[in-house]
Amino acid sequence: VLLLDEPTAALDGATEAEVVAAVRRLAEGRTVLLVVHRPALLEVADRVVRLAEPAPADLSDGTLPVPGARGAEETAVSAVSVAPDVPAPMVEARGGVLARVRAMSAARRGRLGLGLLLGSLALGSAVGLMATSGYLISRASEQPPVLYLMVAVTATRAFGIGRAVFRYAERLVTHDAVLRMLADTRVAVYRRLERLAPAGLRRTRRGDLLSRLVADVDALQDYWLRWLLPAGGAVVVSAASIGFTAWLLPEAGAVLAAGLLAAGVGVPLVTGAVARRAERRLAPARGVLATRVADLLTGTAELTVAGALPGRAAEARRADGTLTRIASRAATATALGDGLTALITGLTVAGAALVGAQAVAADRLAGVAMAVVVLTPLAAFEAVLGLPLAVQYRQRVSRSAERVYEVLDAPEPVREPETPRQAPSSPFPVVLRGLAARHAGQDRDALAGLDLTLAEGRRVAVVGPSGSGKTTLAQTLLRFLDADAGSYTLAGVDAYALAGDDVRRLVGLCAQDAHLFDSSVRENLLLARKDATESELRDALARARLLEWADSLPDGLDTLVGAHGARLSGGQRQRLALARALLADFPVLVLDEPAEHLDLPTADALTADLLAATEGRTTLLITHRLAGLRAVDEVLVLDRGRVVQRGTYAELAAVPGPLREMAGREAAAELLVAQTRP
Repeated sequence: VLLLDEPTAALDGATEAEVVAAVRRLAEGRTVLLVVHRPALLEVADRVVRLAEPAPADLSDGTLPVPGARGAEETAVSAVSVAPDVPAPMVEARGGVLARVRAMSAARRGRLGLGLLLGSLALGSAVGLMATSGYLISRASEQPPVLYLMVAVTATRAFGIGRAVFRYAERLVTHDAVLRMLADTRVAVYRRLERLAPAGLRRTRRGDLLSRLVADVDALQDYWLRWLLPAGGAVVVSAASIGFTAWLLPEAGAVLAAGLLAAGVGVPLVTGAVARRAERRLAPARGVLATRVADLLTGTAELTVAGALPGRAAEARRADGTLTRIASRAATATALGDGLTALITGLTVAGAALVGAQAVAADRLAGVAMAVVVLTPLAAFEAVLGLPLAVQYRQRVSRSAERVYEVLDAPEPVREPETPRQAPSSPFPVVLRGLAARHAGQDRDALAGLDLTLAEGRRVAVVGPSGSGKTTLAQTLLRFLDADAGSYTLAGVDAYALAGDDVRRLVGLCAQDAHLFDSSVRENLLLARKDATESELRDALARARLLEWADSLPDGLDTLVGAHGARLSGGQRQRLALARALLADFPVLVLDEPAEHLDLPTADALTADLLAATEGRTTLLITHRLAGLRAVDEVLVLDRGRVVQRGTYAELAAVPGPLREMAGREAAAELLVAQTRP
């Protein structure tokens, strides 16, 4: 049993005929259920069941009256992406990447310096607490007058309180500075993604991109919080501890210096070598797992129908197992570092006790100071205890930073001028001359030698078979794709001398796959104009023939539409996107298949309404339907990227050519619809 849901949507007549023939071949020996609103497939069917209009829904439970199956073009979008293991170009060596990470702190070095001072004071207070408490216990054992102990008692209290206060202040200062840097970085990455989309992200998986934007950017904070500041504090406190111990007993100072050097330098080098490969693989493995999970969650319906869900779930489990093994290897290195540091700490304390005992026996050290010589090294190792793990974090940050900078350094698919010109107040006339454009990886131009002039108030329709270059024309007009040849001017100003955002403020698009956000109807409309009034929102909905439906919703315009508009039908998603484009009131409006996903009578009626709504507004209508085109000023017929016919609809329909052939196929389809009506 084969279920086909709208297999001919968004296709021209010729391509639709090929799909019909393919469906006819598929139907041999199978039971096929076709869900369609286009009539071409009706002749294949043995039986036609026509669904009546649904009865008014009970809205008391707060649900939408329309069942919302997501379109296949949305749920399967991740299936056409490139595998995540395709290597991305490495723009910098590791040291260079970390230098760029350090450069992020340029505006906040004062705060980080203050954090280093506070962290050093916190560690120093821990060492001072151990040393003075050891002295206090030893001196108190001699039972001197209590006033002789007051300095040590006060110092112990001060170091105990100072340790907590300085640590809290250090956390407050450093985290504030680092989180602000992360916010700036995340905004920079998002703005870069905005420049790269849509053409520059064709080879990027959504899950991996999300991992870079969230997990890899978050990992950058560890460079300061878990590597640079701890290492700086360890150096300061270790030097102070060695100096203090050497002042009491030079031999003990030498033992402490050797121990701290071994634990603070030798152990991190060993654990870093053990964990290097694991840490380098951790961030990419996390991206692979995110990609697998995103594919699994967004394509569950299609994977289930195709019987591929167990296989994809197994891939996600394997990716999770790989990430777990990598994390386990990193944890092994951490455990090795902790063990070696504990061993060196014990040996150092024993060595300090040995030389201290010898010094006491030789009367070179007071017996009371013996406790200080032994206990100070024990506290001093707190400064270097976390350095093996800090080195691992440095390696981890290095790889995450490379992945972040791969996005920030990716070449823009559209050239932006270094010094953009002032955008004209009015874009008219919009003139294309000899325009040629080609998508990356294609061996021929998607557009070639195209001439087009859009004067103020002029409406032009572009028709042609699938793959003829209609959508490429829309992308070129919006500066989503650079032309390879020819010129594109707005009011006589070269469009490529203007900022892309300025061009898109003058030329707007309503695409056939326009994105709807997981928010309310109102919020999706306000994206177009945030200061729009209630009456303006309702007027836009009315022009898109959606107002009556919106009024029937349980919460009106405040009803949630679901992720990607999942609670709406395909036609309602398209109408809502169209209402948003009308509300934006662009001087030039490009409509790319605005009536797609609708049945033919509704599509034709919507097209007529659109042309009426855009009366006097400059409009470029991209469509493969011919209904309503008598109302436009000019029709361009594209084939393989070239204009093969142009003129008014009446002129082109009166002469032999591609448009007349398209009109004939459409008339036959409409006749078939009429014959199947009860």
